[in-house]
Amino acid sequence: MPSTDASAKATTAHAPTADSGTGAGADLGPVEAPGTDCEDTLDLRLPDEFLALIAEEAADAGAAPSGAESRAQFGAGGPDRDDLLDGVADWGPVTTPVGVFHLVPVHAERDLPLLGRWMNDPTVAEFWELAGPQNRTEDHVRSQLSGDGRSVPCLGMLDGTPMSYWEIYRADLDPVARHYPARPHDTGIHLLIGAATDRGRGLGSALLRAVADLALNKRAACARVIAEPDLRNTPSVSAFLSAGFRFSAEIDLPEKRAALMVRDRSLREVL
Repeated sequence: MPSTDASAKATTAHAPTADSGTGAGADLGPVEAPGTDCEDTLDLRLPDEFLALIAEEAADAGAAPSGAESRAQFGAGGPDRDDLLDGVADWGPVTTPVGVFHLVPVHAERDLPLLGRWMNDPTVAEFWELAGPQNRTEDHVRSQLSGDGRSVPCLGMLDGTPMSYWEIYRADLDPVARHYPARPHDTGIHLLIGAATDRGRGLGSALLRAVADLALNKRAACARVIAEPDLRNTPSVSAFLSAGFRFSAEIDLPEKRAALMVRDRSLREVL
């Protein structure tokens, strides 16, 4: 899965620059509120959902449906079932300093042409690596739509206009959990801002803060929201910092070296 972004994915935790409308930031070091412990420690108890998914995948080994079978089973837009994120489709719109923002789950047939154009923007393509024929973007999106609900691809609608692409995912059930001390119900964010004219003017940080707060408001079991932007994407890292995330660590993922960004429920009023 591509890394977090606000114009692409994210980057450098060292002296980042201005917000590109992606998603990431510089190194603030650990910040703690009085009487609050936000140390990133490892909870060795696997989430019940993760254990259930392991059992389900073992039972279904070798029987995963093909793309065509998934479409036949779930319809063109994706599976008709609940996600594992407490219903992203029902999170609803939220008023932000830059307008009314709404996460709307992707409908493949309606939204793929737009997403394909965004993925072919050179700034986006550098980090998302989905440039080229539309089927590359389609395969990436449909893998989530026909999945088990641990990741929900969404269009970001600002005042009714689609302007960004988001992936809201269960970080504790994602492969990224192997690379950092994950906690049950950690919620992850990937982001790109579609139009170049919407980047570099503060939209990314404003919307990242709004979406992180939405996740914390709508998911009572979630204690923090995380992101893992590419360290090379300095504007994205900066946007996350401006959105109230803290830089936690550098982590090595299979496709990149990333900045682990964390927005803690306990520090919402501080950062």
